[in-house]
Amino acid sequence: MTITPRSGCPINAAVEVLGDRWSLIVLRDIMFGDRRHFRTLQRGSEEGIASNILASRLHDLVAADLLTREDPGAGRRAAYSLTEAAIQLVPVLAELGWWGLRHRPTTEPLRVRAQILHDGGPALWDDFMNELRERHLGIPAPDTGRPSVGERLDAAYAEAVQAAARDHQTA
Repeated sequence: MTITPRSGCPINAAVEVLGDRWSLIVLRDIMFGDRRHFRTLQRGSEEGIASNILASRLHDLVAADLLTREDPGAGRRAAYSLTEAAIQLVPVLAELGWWGLRHRPTTEPLRVRAQILHDGGPALWDDFMNELRERHLGIPAPDTGRPSVGERLDAAYAEAVQAAARDHQTA
C-alpha cells in the first residue's frame, strides 16, 4: 500500500510516514535492539509504548513498506523485519541521535550509541546497514575483518549501564 502525501515535497512525504511520536522509536528498537516481535517491542520500550499504539504503528510501518511482517502460523509469534527503505534510515537516525545528544537531556547508557554512530560516521553506518541487510533481508554482509557494528553498539551500551549502576551505588 502506498501512502499518497498531501504535497509533492519530499520532507512532507517523509514526515507523513515518520513524523508521529512513535514510528521512529519502533524502527529504532528493531534496528538497534533487534526487537522483532510485538511483545519484545512492548516490554523493551524505554518510553513505555501502549499495546494499541504499538499495534497501530507496526501496521502503519508495514503499510508504508518500512517493515515486513512474517506470520509463521497459528500459535507462533509474527516477526517484523526491516525493508531496504527502513535500513536506509540509519544515517537519519544517526544524525537525529547526534542532534538529540547535543541539544536535549539524555542519560549516558542511552547516549553511547549515538556517540559511536557519530564518531564512526558514514563508513560505520554503511557497515551497520550491511549487517541489517544480512539480518533482515538475507543479503550476506561483506567481511570487514572488524567486530560487527551491532556487537560494538551492544557492548558499549552494556558497559555504560554497568558504569551507571556503579556510579549510582557509590552516590
